[in-house]
Amino acid sequence: MPYLVRRLIGAIALLFVASIVIFALLHLAPGSPATVLAGQDASPAQVAAIAHALHLDQALPLQYWHWLTGVLGGHLGESYVLKRPIGTLIAQRLGSTLQLMIAATIVMSVLGVALGVASASSRHRLVREAVDAVSTVFLSAPPFVSAVIFVFVFAITWKLLPAGGQANFLSDPSFSIQYLAMPAVAVALPGSAVIARLLATEMRRTSEQEFVRTAVAKGARRSRVVLRHVLPNSLGPAAVELGIRVGEMFAGAVVVESLFARSGIGSLLVTAVQDRDYLLADDLLLLSVAFAIGMQLLTELGMSRLDRRLTLEGSLS
Repeated sequence: MPYLVRRLIGAIALLFVASIVIFALLHLAPGSPATVLAGQDASPAQVAAIAHALHLDQALPLQYWHWLTGVLGGHLGESYVLKRPIGTLIAQRLGSTLQLMIAATIVMSVLGVALGVASASSRHRLVREAVDAVSTVFLSAPPFVSAVIFVFVFAITWKLLPAGGQANFLSDPSFSIQYLAMPAVAVALPGSAVIARLLATEMRRTSEQEFVRTAVAKGARRSRVVLRHVLPNSLGPAAVELGIRVGEMFAGAVVVESLFARSGIGSLLVTAVQDRDYLLADDLLLLSVAFAIGMQLLTELGMSRLDRRLTLEGSLS
């Protein structure tokens, strides 16, 4: 079976299992949208009437089937609490999350490559150890911890950046960047550390290759050898890790968007879970998982293009 077909079947199966887990965890948790909509002083009869109107009194397998067939048919449904089409809510919030993801991807790529090149190419031991120490700190700092530190230092203490909110990038790019700076860096730091370590390790391995030694023997400058020969031939593992990290960002933006008061998919998901808005939460979580799986699939496809052995192994399986 071809490698791509095999991976596609696996991705679809994983997405199906994820949909079951998402639906079960949300619907089996305490609380109900009917209770939220009825209010604290509502009688059991009123709560039951709302649950019946929303079809929440049906068996869970039947509710799951209706939800799944609706999603597959492109009908995401209507939010129980907000009383608006879920597709419209996602469309309104998606731009903010995409801005954060693009900014974080740029920061992750630049910072990861810079740290990786510095670690692998520096001749000074202290520089290498300092870069490795910085990478360790970045890797061990969860985004929400970095976000809190950034707000305290850059927004409250030094008053250099706004503590939260967002602006339209197309209307005012410079103002929007100020709002994006801290959340983007907070999201990007752990991934940049992983990329830096993978790149540094691969660059050290590539430096031992014959074509690099030949370039050095011909008298090429060290910077030229690193940038023209070593770095381009060492980007494979780092590129794969970048694709995986981008897939994880969609779900990882939940906490950061909430901390920085950004009106994105993450903050919408938090509101949906708090209000027991089952349909909205189900759709958002499934969208996050689908995006992560899709990026993983694209990353593996790109890796198979870089390493033909993967395609060959897949075809022989």
